[in-house]
Amino acid sequence: MVLKTFGWSFAVTALGLVLAVLYGGWAAFGIVAILSILEISLSFDNAVVNAGILKKMNAFWQKIFLTIGILIAVFGMRLVFPVLIVAVSAGLGPIEAVDLALNDKDLYQELVTDAHPSIAAFGGMFLLMIFLDFIFEDREIKWLVPLERPLAKLGKVDMLSVCIALAVLLGSALTFAKNAHQHGGGHADKAETVLLSGIAGLITYLVVGGLSGYFENKLEEEEEREHEAEEKARRSGKKVTVGAIGGKAAFFMFLYLEVLDASFSFDGVIGAFAITNDIVLMALGLGVGAMYVRSLTVYLVRQGTLDDYVYLEHGAHYAIGALAVILLITIQYEIPEMVTGLIGVALIGWSFWSSVRRNRALAAAGQTPLPDPAGRKG
Repeated sequence: MVLKTFGWSFAVTALGLVLAVLYGGWAAFGIVAILSILEISLSFDNAVVNAGILKKMNAFWQKIFLTIGILIAVFGMRLVFPVLIVAVSAGLGPIEAVDLALNDKDLYQELVTDAHPSIAAFGGMFLLMIFLDFIFEDREIKWLVPLERPLAKLGKVDMLSVCIALAVLLGSALTFAKNAHQHGGGHADKAETVLLSGIAGLITYLVVGGLSGYFENKLEEEEEREHEAEEKARRSGKKVTVGAIGGKAAFFMFLYLEVLDASFSFDGVIGAFAITNDIVLMALGLGVGAMYVRSLTVYLVRQGTLDDYVYLEHGAHYAIGALAVILLITIQYEIPEMVTGLIGVALIGWSFWSSVRRNRALAAAGQTPLPDPAGRKG
């Protein structure tokens, strides 16, 4: 099972490390290895959330996510995206940006760092909305009950998550402008760009997530109508098949997953510059890490881990919330990537241990742990 699930990741790892040695010797080998570990540690929560969505999709769309999706994740976010940042922020053409990335690495890193506030605002808002919508939803299974119960009650207020996210964005932009003005950094004019980028992240979440949810609800309505037919088939002894999400619903869920993966990638891409400003080594290291995230997603789906350890999804969403806050803070201040990774790992580890304790307690009481497979409102 492990070899089957992680086989491609192992192969890509070997290939990436060999290419690194051929490209820059053993020093490059070490850099690619470090970047791979960085990407995996920062994106473990991404895999947990991906698995929660991917398990709802049918086999065809799962394969699409694991084939076309990985191409987008590796080549799009880890190679094209860093170059695109420079092209847009510096007003360069794509070819000029690539030439700059390969031949003037210091200037390239400077331009990417200069664009960081806008990137952090977009990704931070997208991830913040995911977190807020999760904690404001009334779920049958709650992890941190004293916190989640009152938040679920507050979640009955329409558009509360949007209002909070916009307030946080406005505060971040104003703080950024104020500090830049006080320190004479010449970045006060970028407050508007930060604000627009954050609003773009919010709109992206609302559009992609909204369409995904709409078509998923439509599919559920069809499944409810089909349920009676399935019951009749079961009584008559005919074969009954259990459907999974496909068609338009799966397509928009696929888009949602790709935007989600992109948002998770921001911190990894930006953090990679603390280790190297070589775009080739960055693409190799982050690409290898992205493969493991995909393999881990598949492993969680096939093993049913989310059903067995019901608090894992909670822990992942709290990690998302922490990452969103960190991204918004990094608009103005630097935070070590190690801190970002450790917070996510700690939250998911805590939720895993809580799930284990819950299962043991239920087993001791003679009860069967009942998962909340869809994570719907209770």
